[in-house]
Amino acid sequence: MPHHPPEANTLKVPGARIHYEVRGTGPLLLMIPGGPQDAGVFDGIADRLADHYTTVAYDPRGNSRSPLDGEPEEQRVDVHSDDAARLVSEVGIPAYVFGNSAGAHVGLDLVARHPTLVRELVAHEPPCLTLLDDPSEMMSRGKDVHDTYRSEGVDAAMDKFLELNGLDLDAEGNPMHEDAETFERVSGNFAYFLAHGLMPLSLYEPDVDAVRTSGVPVTVGLGEENAGKPIHDMGLALALRLDTDPVAFPGDHLGFGSHPDAFADTLHRSLDEH
Repeated sequence: MPHHPPEANTLKVPGARIHYEVRGTGPLLLMIPGGPQDAGVFDGIADRLADHYTTVAYDPRGNSRSPLDGEPEEQRVDVHSDDAARLVSEVGIPAYVFGNSAGAHVGLDLVARHPTLVRELVAHEPPCLTLLDDPSEMMSRGKDVHDTYRSEGVDAAMDKFLELNGLDLDAEGNPMHEDAETFERVSGNFAYFLAHGLMPLSLYEPDVDAVRTSGVPVTVGLGEENAGKPIHDMGLALALRLDTDPVAFPGDHLGFGSHPDAFADTLHRSLDEH
């Protein structure tokens, strides 16, 4: 049983309804999941961090319990970051922000476009392929995942996507390190992600100049188990552009699920340093 059961809430935003979950007390820590994920993937670390922060995790629009008002459209990072800005404004300004994968892209866009809302950002394993010296191979591999979805379906495409992001199956055969209920919800988002999110979210290029001049401290987190893999190189490319030293986080791309205690400690230390 969680020590800090979440309080579920809904925020109406243009074109969608956002499901979000609040735990704990203290300064606001907004937690942004990536790709097909939802608030549930952060249950472990949110519960552990609730003694220090008011943690707010949410389902991005179109995922799980955050339904769209209309038909699915190509996902846009700026639309996601506007949702995050509305959520911060609703719950409490300014916020510490943690974003994983494409959620790190959303966090970077939030800093670039809404810097007064953000106290500090930890961008964990951002898929900044556009910042690589030669992004052509990764762009080609991302397009191959998308084309595989079109030709062979969700399962074949997700196998390639997981490999691309340095993810392995856990002992239960779950690539996301999630409980069964969360994985059932998240897996229900795979088709939407592959059809409408994969390419636009991964091709987002952060406004590095705006981030650098925002005055908001940004930490780039890299999974220890992903050293030498493409997703690790992308995070290094961002850290180099920001002229900051990356911080090693336990586990892989989703280390918060596989190593919640150590991951929460590392995140808290990273935030506490500033």
